[in-house]
Amino acid sequence: MEKINLKQKFSNLFEYWSPRVISEMNDYQIKIVKIKGDFIWHHHEKTDELFYVIEGRLCIHFSDSTVVLDKGDLFVVPKGVDHMPSAESECLVMLIEPKGTKNTGNRDSDLSSDNDIWI
Repeated sequence: MEKINLKQKFSNLFEYWSPRVISEMNDYQIKIVKIKGDFIWHHHEKTDELFYVIEGRLCIHFSDSTVVLDKGDLFVVPKGVDHMPSAESECLVMLIEPKGTKNTGNRDSDLSSDNDIWI
């Protein structure tokens, strides 16, 4: 049982689009990720995906709309819904999702990240 300082954790995260685990709760992992630019279109077949913006502005694009999240905003993308996160400038995001969730969901990509990497 230790407290987690998000500012310190983010200072040790150097790559964009590479989520890292900072804690676990039941069968869920709490991850942080730095993002900049466009991700890929994808969906998660078996789980929702929670995004919480710590710093910056995150856009989550859908086929027919875009949700814009600013610092302090939270959004849950329902399972099975195609989406593409993006950020014009660096954005710090917390993700909460089940253990083993692949960051690129149903797609393989150069942006696919290994699971279960702790920071």
